[in-house]
Amino acid sequence: MFDRRSFLARAGVAASLALAPRMAFAAAATSKRFVFIIQRGAADGLGTVAPVGDPALTGARGALSEDFANAPRLDAMFALHPAMANTLAMYRGGEALFAHAVASPYRDRSHFDGQNVLETGGAGAYQVRDGWMNRMLGVVPREDAHAIALAATVPMALRGRQEVASYAPSSLPRASDDLLQRVSMLYQGDAQLHALWSEALGTRELTGDLAQNGGADAAATGALAAKLLLPANGARVAMIETGGWDTHAGQRGRLQAQLKGLDAMLAALKTGLGPVWSDTLVLVATEFGRTVAVNGTGGTDHGTGAAAMLLGGAVKGGRVLADWPGLAPAALYEGRDLKPTLALDTLIASAVAQHFALDPARVGATLFPGAPKARAVEGLVRL
Repeated sequence: MFDRRSFLARAGVAASLALAPRMAFAAAATSKRFVFIIQRGAADGLGTVAPVGDPALTGARGALSEDFANAPRLDAMFALHPAMANTLAMYRGGEALFAHAVASPYRDRSHFDGQNVLETGGAGAYQVRDGWMNRMLGVVPREDAHAIALAATVPMALRGRQEVASYAPSSLPRASDDLLQRVSMLYQGDAQLHALWSEALGTRELTGDLAQNGGADAAATGALAAKLLLPANGARVAMIETGGWDTHAGQRGRLQAQLKGLDAMLAALKTGLGPVWSDTLVLVATEFGRTVAVNGTGGTDHGTGAAAMLLGGAVKGGRVLADWPGLAPAALYEGRDLKPTLALDTLIASAVAQHFALDPARVGATLFPGAPKARAVEGLVRL
């Protein structure tokens, strides 16, 4: 049973959330930030970071390889899609690292199941009920265990026992300053409601005018994430959802637009984080890759091996990690896909452990409990 005061307190929270998300974060003792950008829909790693040094590339990919005829080289083997100019600058500045021929344990090419494995960290779909990012909050330093999702609902990767906030810009008109002032005066005499209301107003200030843009623009989303991560009492961990990576048809134009948007998001994130970018680690990953061969509609179908990215001032970048399996027909997984040679679970656990100065064995067992023991990937971040 609720008394009148309890009811009003709960109503106050609801009113606050109508204007902004509830975020009650303690002052942080460190400046570590971690961001996970998920590419929903199976992003084509071969179309993002192309193995131009592989003699089988042109014959295997046909017209899709044409985008890389004059693309900027990352090293003797790989080139980056021309749409990612800002990311290329980060790479050349030692702030971006690409890992190729990576995959989660999932192999059956269903988006929903693949995303569940990616987000839960399970060995198979629906075997684990919480997300690896939520479990991560239980092992990182307490000051760093404050997370927010830039999504209408908390994604699976962040669901679990640890408290997580979420924020999605509203399409409703913003409340006038006069209305906010009147509500502030109404709550001023109540310590509990006034604290909740002040907290909501604080988050509203952080989001600023970006909320008026509806969050549709990728660069605005990156800037919004930075605004929520930058303050000393803000979030330390964030997850950003991106979609549209399922390029079954007309891939060249569609993928170029997708990569251009991702590039703008990453650039805005770096600019917005400013002084704390040097202590930031950004992970970009997808549920699985796409077929090597082009289909009849100029696209690619669901595959296996993919590419992942690590970016940020904390990254020991300027290189591509790949035990390259090759694109010759005999080298393909099940005769159609890029063969994975690095477990995505191992890459993520290694990066998280190094970034937060944690024991890699403990991090791996916590984030990916069903994964076989594997040697950590060393030297991913600057010490």
